[in-house]
Amino acid sequence: MKRLLLLVLLVSSTVFAQNKEAIKEIKEHQKELNTQFKTEGKSPLTEKDRKHFKALDFFDIDLSYRVEANFVRTKDEASFKMKTSTDRLPEYVKYGELHFKLKGKKLKLNVYQNVKLIEKEEYKDYLFIPFTDLTNGETSYGGGRYIDFKKPFQNNVVLDFNKSYNPYCAYSGRYSCPIPPIENHLLVEVTAGVKKFNKH
Repeated sequence: MKRLLLLVLLVSSTVFAQNKEAIKEIKEHQKELNTQFKTEGKSPLTEKDRKHFKALDFFDIDLSYRVEANFVRTKDEASFKMKTSTDRLPEYVKYGELHFKLKGKKLKLNVYQNVKLIEKEEYKDYLFIPFTDLTNGETSYGGGRYIDFKKPFQNNVVLDFNKSYNPYCAYSGRYSCPIPPIENHLLVEVTAGVKKFNKH
């Protein structure tokens, strides 16, 4: 009985430590975003909005939106032109799929790689997850949100919707932003990450 109790305490302690570290990581991500939005030359905000900017509006941190996912590499995919908010058509290739459960539902998101961007050394491992969900146009930006991702070294990965953010088009009409493909629409409410900007 004592061994069982000790095991339960050890597991509980480990989970608590992991959750604490995850929350710290998310808060650091939010801090970096806010710093970017305040900084002249880096902010997507108009100059008028930047001068009055204090902080982005985030959903409350919710670790139920930080899920374990199974990454499946999809090879020999043909590149395609992804639609954007303008006439620009950047070239992407489907790099893989993420399979996961969220709110009791089995879901899938495609992961994309920008064909031009990988020519730059700092972006060679960068992957892109654009998605929409049932909060779009209500509590989140109508055009969907993005999650940055890196080439995984294993099949089991963490997908954290608390780190989802808005495309720059949510803040100014001077940008051209990729529109999430219909395949990446989630039939759940993702109440995590950045909320919609009050002017859009």
